[in-house]
Amino acid sequence: MDAQFSLAVPPDGLITNIHLIGFIGDRVVVCEDNRGHWFLPGGTREADETVRDCLVRELREEAGARLCGEPVWIGAHRAVTDRPAPYRPWQPHPEKAWLWGWAEVELDGAPTNPDDGEQVVQVRALPVAEAAALMGAEPWRAELIQLAAELRRA
Repeated sequence: MDAQFSLAVPPDGLITNIHLIGFIGDRVVVCEDNRGHWFLPGGTREADETVRDCLVRELREEAGARLCGEPVWIGAHRAVTDRPAPYRPWQPHPEKAWLWGWAEVELDGAPTNPDDGEQVVQVRALPVAEAAALMGAEPWRAELIQLAAELRRA
């Protein structure tokens, strides 16, 4: 798979995944799964699901969080795969996009941890630099956190 990040928001029909840098004050929400992997809330869009509905569902499932304002979309990874079939039958193929944004959120419950998703063991709201540092294995995620924080301040 070849993926490139762009600040352009892709057409709705290409969006297969939604990810959010969630802010609580000056802190960023991060999740840890049962493998010790830290990540930002988000995931795969279901058939006939709107971008907003996917975002609301993924925030609840992975962070026990709710959206407190409209998301601000900052860009997307657009990808082309050489796999013979899409990841899920309803997804576009061979081109797709993973949408990235930021929004204000509130932690108001526990992650619901559905059986077919990551099993989240910890959710934390950390200062921007600490949240970015946890993304060390994937430095581009740290860059997205920094970008979201800069755009939010502007």
